[in-house]
Amino acid sequence: MQNALLIGLVVALVWFVEKMCGTPMVNRPLIISTLVGLVLGNLKLGVMIGASLELVFMGAIQVGAAVPPDILVGASLGTAFAIISGKGPAVALTLALPISLLSQSLKVIIFIVRSWFMKYAVKMAQHANVKGMHCLNFFGLILQCLMYFIVVFVALLFGSSAVTTFVNAIPQVIMNGLTVAGNLLPAVGFGLLLMPMMTKKNFLYFLLGFLMIAYGKMPILAVTLFGVILAFVVVFEFNKSDNNKHKNDTNEKSDKDNGVEDLFDA
Repeated sequence: MQNALLIGLVVALVWFVEKMCGTPMVNRPLIISTLVGLVLGNLKLGVMIGASLELVFMGAIQVGAAVPPDILVGASLGTAFAIISGKGPAVALTLALPISLLSQSLKVIIFIVRSWFMKYAVKMAQHANVKGMHCLNFFGLILQCLMYFIVVFVALLFGSSAVTTFVNAIPQVIMNGLTVAGNLLPAVGFGLLLMPMMTKKNFLYFLLGFLMIAYGKMPILAVTLFGVILAFVVVFEFNKSDNNKHKNDTNEKSDKDNGVEDLFDA
């Protein structure tokens, strides 16, 4: 019960910090899985599971009204069940996705409940009740934090033993298959991330990174740092050159309009 209580509080606190501090991305799997591993006394395994889940959920970011799978609940419960059962990252990768999809539905329910308070927000805005609007927004945040706490606490309190028994009853052949499937999930995460990004121009950068790792045998950290430097050069240096060229073209056009070119040609 103590672990369920602590992990529930950690998840609720992480969501509170995420929304109160301007979205610092503390709700990502790499952070929440590490914290869960710390609570359960296995920090190393928590970091390993977080890194694996980060690859899977890399492209799961809420944009506008779109509600992606709930990474916070999926990563926290997937990590907790994996550590408690002693089966490691393979189980975490297998459980995290369905749990996050289920929690996505619960989040939509919270959004519906929060929409009931919109008429009160409109009235407060009409009367310039800024303090009341702050309190109403804060109440909505606390409501969602409470939802996260209840879901994680109940799942771990009543489901951890059942999940452990279920996982231990899985034959080794199926566990090997789950391990292989878990290793493929990061590729799926990369694929989902690349779908809206891949263009003819971006494909060259993707191909360059693939060649550096597949044939150059370079470590991922080195390729990442090279990518950061390349992005800096492309964004800042190339744009600077284009701006200077545009400025020179504008000046030349202005000189032609003023008759300067005709004067020197004569």
